[in-house]
Amino acid sequence: MTDISVKDGAIAADIAAWIAERIAAAMAASDGEVAISVPGGSTPFPIFEELVKLDCDWARLAIWPGDDRIVPEDHAASNTGKVRAIFEPVGARVIALDAEAKPPRFTICWMGMGADGHVASLFPNTDPKADDPQLMRLLTPDPLPPEAPFDRITLTIPALLNSRELMFVIRGDDKRTVFDGAVAGEHDLPIARLLGAATQPVTCFT
Repeated sequence: MTDISVKDGAIAADIAAWIAERIAAAMAASDGEVAISVPGGSTPFPIFEELVKLDCDWARLAIWPGDDRIVPEDHAASNTGKVRAIFEPVGARVIALDAEAKPPRFTICWMGMGADGHVASLFPNTDPKADDPQLMRLLTPDPLPPEAPFDRITLTIPALLNSRELMFVIRGDDKRTVFDGAVAGEHDLPIARLLGAATQPVTCFT
């Protein structure tokens, strides 16, 4: 497992500045498009709102959701629709996931994590593998989360790991316990499988 940096007490503006610094460095090192992956759920959006206030060559940024619920983009449960509403007005390109999508190497792969140890939509029942031959999968969580009872499309562990850096924002003691348990090798939940295969820097904001 790679070294993991935990930054406690991080506020949205600080996290946004951290992300912007890495995007700027990647853009300075290349003339092409820079790609990042982002999570859905409620936690990221205050950070997104701070991020779009910052100076960036947004037209060179491609944003990939790490997963999504299989619903129309105008549905309240769509991650892609919400991400698009924030980032497209500033000029970034937001990619809708589909079974044929070929995710690039990400400058940052930012993932959410559930209290059950799932990352992206790789829930424990889906038995995600670090050597999955596919980069994208259609999955059904079991049990279905009552707040979002939908089938999912998600990047797999190899697609998530195809990144320069991994990033998490973990809010709440229950999730922190699961994350720390993964770091310590105390369980085999999806977060532990991902971290166990990671070789790049991992930053966790709490």
